[in-house]
Amino acid sequence: MKTTLLSILILFSFATAKAAVQYEKEDSIYVMKLFAEAKKQPDGTNHMVFFARRMLGLPYVAHTLEVNDTEHLIINLRQLDCTTYVENVLALTLCMKENKTTFKDFCDKIALIRYAKGKQPHYTDRLHYFTSWIEHNTRKGLCHEIQSPAPPFTAVQTLDINYMTSHVSSYRMLHLNPSYIAKIRNTEKELTGKRYRYIPKSEVKNTRLLRRTIHDGDIIATTTSIKGLDTQHIGIAVWHSDGLHMLNASSIRHKVVEEPLTLYQYLQRRKTMPGIRVVRVEK
Repeated sequence: MKTTLLSILILFSFATAKAAVQYEKEDSIYVMKLFAEAKKQPDGTNHMVFFARRMLGLPYVAHTLEVNDTEHLIINLRQLDCTTYVENVLALTLCMKENKTTFKDFCDKIALIRYAKGKQPHYTDRLHYFTSWIEHNTRKGLCHEIQSPAPPFTAVQTLDINYMTSHVSSYRMLHLNPSYIAKIRNTEKELTGKRYRYIPKSEVKNTRLLRRTIHDGDIIATTTSIKGLDTQHIGIAVWHSDGLHMLNASSIRHKVVEEPLTLYQYLQRRKTMPGIRVVRVEK
């Protein structure tokens, strides 16, 4: 196991198995600090937006879950990519909703969100494709995808998924464990052919309709024209006076930002992002 000297490996008891949780002391302190601050907020606080903004400025670092030879539940709030950013914000929000605010509660929620079974971490059980992430977390009662009204949901995405098994050399765990490839391929086959309504980027404007359709704290997933993928980037919706913006861990800005460009402007600059899918956290 490759970790820093400060890393802590602790065994927590999950529902039916023992799961190794890898984190640093700084992570547990930060989580408890965030819970303490959230408890001081007024009733009705949008915790998705609150926690998302509390992480502004944290550095963007890719592949923070790919540091071991075997899968562990990694808790890292010091370095974030777009997916781990959203997962951390959602886990904190769910803990507040359920009034379960220990560090172990937070770790349990990350496991629930990140893995198909939500228990013993395994690489092939991790929800690598965001469509799988949406589907499994919908079944768990954590969120649901918005696909109406039309307009603005006037476009349809038909999935043709094969990116991971077509780029095995880009995925360290698949390269080290060829036996995992078949399970990932089965997931890709299950996703292929599924259809989802999305909002084309030409319609992501500052309109009454869009303001009624997308809420502060919704999860935004950009669709993609990259062959073999379903989505390219994710973040958290927040409305400004000039339109919809996105809180996100940005590889371009190298940190968590409340993107100064409107989402409309952001999408116009990205040829491989034809539109957005929208996921709402259950209240």
